[in-house]
Amino acid sequence: MFEIRVICDPTDTDRITAALTSALTTGDARRYPTRDGKRTRLYLTADHRPAPQDWPTPEQAYANAPSINSEIGWTARYLADAECYTELDRHFYLRKAALLDRIALLDEPDATSSDTTETAEAAALMLLDTDRPHLAPHLAEQAESNPRGYVRHQYAHNQERS
Repeated sequence: MFEIRVICDPTDTDRITAALTSALTTGDARRYPTRDGKRTRLYLTADHRPAPQDWPTPEQAYANAPSINSEIGWTARYLADAECYTELDRHFYLRKAALLDRIALLDEPDATSSDTTETAEAAALMLLDTDRPHLAPHLAEQAESNPRGYVRHQYAHNQERS
C-alpha cells in the first residue's frame, strides 16, 4: 500500500481521481486547497490491483452439480412456490444462471452463437447485476468481461460452502 499526492487544477480533480481509480485499487480521495488557494492537493491511499483470477472451467464448477433435469425441476418448483416473482433471491438467480450456462455448453460445440448462449449470457448478467453493489471494482470489471465465467466461479464457491 502506498500514498499518492497530486497537485492539480481544481477542474482536473475528478478526471485525475477517475484515472487513478481505474489503474489502482484506491481509497477515497482527500482534497485540500494548496496554500495559495489556486490549486488542489489530492491524497489517495492506493495499492496495486490484484491479478485477475482464473475462473473455474465448466468441468470444475459443475463437477458436483445435480443433473440438468434435476435443476430444471428445482427451478420449476421454486417458481411455483414463489409468492412474488419480483422478490426472488440470489440463490435462485445463481442456480438458474448455472443451469442455463450448462445447457448452453451442450449447444456450443455446434453453434458459435445461439439462443441458448444468449439466454445463458443474459442470466449471467442478471446475477452480476444482483451482486455488483457488493463486488470489489476489479472483480466487477473482470466479471463484466466474462459473465458466464463469473457464474461458474460463484457456483463453485457456493458448492464449497454447502
